[in-house]
Amino acid sequence: MLSTFVITLREGVEAALVVGIVLAYLSKAGRSNLNSWVYGGIAAGIVASVAVGIVFIWTLGSLDASNHLYAPVFKPLLEAIFGLIAIALLSWMLIWMTKQAKSLKGEVEREIDQAMQTNAGWGVFGLIFFAVLREGFETVVFIAAQFQQGSSPVIGAIGGLTGAIVIGILLFKLGVKINLKQFFQVMGVFLLLIVSGLVIGVLAHFDKSLAILSQLNSEFANLCVSEPSSCFLGGLIWDASKVLPQKQFPGVILHTLFGYVDRLYWLEAIAYFSFLITVGSLYLQSLNPTKEPAQKALSEQP
Repeated sequence: MLSTFVITLREGVEAALVVGIVLAYLSKAGRSNLNSWVYGGIAAGIVASVAVGIVFIWTLGSLDASNHLYAPVFKPLLEAIFGLIAIALLSWMLIWMTKQAKSLKGEVEREIDQAMQTNAGWGVFGLIFFAVLREGFETVVFIAAQFQQGSSPVIGAIGGLTGAIVIGILLFKLGVKINLKQFFQVMGVFLLLIVSGLVIGVLAHFDKSLAILSQLNSEFANLCVSEPSSCFLGGLIWDASKVLPQKQFPGVILHTLFGYVDRLYWLEAIAYFSFLITVGSLYLQSLNPTKEPAQKALSEQP
């Protein structure tokens, strides 16, 4: 619930910024008559995002209820694939959004100008629709990857969406000053740690799929060895399931915010820290972009 809340809040605030910029620009241009198209785009984007989520979760639920021999193999495999998609989308969004934050207002306004030069209503609708759908799609893929946790991710998503709406109202309706740069930096750190933890979950799903396959098909009987080793994750580094279980407090908080697991294997540890260091370095570089060498040399000339 907490991890989905953080992700939905950050994604929702991004969408709220685009919506707020569009509404403010339309008001400034004297085209407030197009506001209904903005609200229509918001509603359509949310409905489309929910529809995508329903399809994903229905697919996983169907596999869970299926009597097919290999259904237990496909379910964790599909969860792992959803997890990979979520990792790619959220990592890209984290780095790209940070780099584009300063130019977001100008880019949105240019897109509005282009939209109003043709069919203004549908152009504004499409701009808002795809902005909301992009953020919503990233969230529903993450929820699908967390499907085994029941309805908790959905509750977290509703809470995050509500928080994003409140922040949007505070910014654009009530004129409250919020340090958005600091907000996104803090949310970015949480998001980085959450996605790093998702890397461990993806590997665990792949390993579980292979383990079930080895049990169902004698041809793959030697694919996995017995505990404490795994199918391909290597040896067990630690087992704290009895001391600090990840599904009970405070382990659940550590699991959500830092990717803690009570049973950790070697490949999971290597993948976690490799991802954290690599993507974390790119994220820090996006926070403090450096000048290009040629531009820097030019600026140093008298």
